[in-house]
Amino acid sequence: MTISRSDIPRELRGNRKMRKNTKTVKRATGGSVSKKNWIQGAIKKPGALRQSMGIPKGKTIPKGRLKAAAKKPGKLGQRARLAMTLGRMNKRGRS
Repeated sequence: MTISRSDIPRELRGNRKMRKNTKTVKRATGGSVSKKNWIQGAIKKPGALRQSMGIPKGKTIPKGRLKAAAKKPGKLGQRARLAMTLGRMNKRGRS
């Protein structure tokens, strides 16, 4: 027995208009950014993590303090988690 698309409830079917290989990604704030440059769209306030942690400009953020900040809720935690992710991406690119 085969199941046709009409047999599946509408809520479980998904959106047919979504495409897997699009060139741009829609942002919640409106507008779009290319998949290649998603990091530029993700970082809204450069230096905000450093400022909220009280680390002077030009100094590196210690790993321990970054890990502790990543466990905190709110914007500080979000920014710290993104910084850790971007740091791992950078190391992968060099190898």
